[in-house]
Amino acid sequence: MQQNWEQRHTGLVIIRLLTKKLKSFLSELPSRGRDGNNIEFDEDVEETKIPNDVKEGHFAVIAVKGGKSKRFILELSYLRNPAFLRLLEQAKEEYGFQQMGPLTVPCQPEELQKILEDKIKKTTSL
Repeated sequence: MQQNWEQRHTGLVIIRLLTKKLKSFLSELPSRGRDGNNIEFDEDVEETKIPNDVKEGHFAVIAVKGGKSKRFILELSYLRNPAFLRLLEQAKEEYGFQQMGPLTVPCQPEELQKILEDKIKKTTSL
């Protein structure tokens, strides 16, 4: 009987310690906003406005090279396109990950248009 009591006591002590550590960890995370969805951060972060033409499931891309630039709105499915992924890799090398606003890729607008048209051709032929 003494052994059962000691096991329960040890179990309770462990649970209390884990609870304390969990509370400490959770207190360091950003808190939820009033609506339960937004996350509030302590530091000031400039809010990025999403343009009205960028619908849910899409993202904006700007193709820039040689003084030419053009903005495209792409479906998220293009993130699986190998040719587009190569452009993203080039963008990472040239611009890094600190881009604000639309994603900028280093290619002629015509090159990106061809990649987009090739994907459309492949999906319609299936």
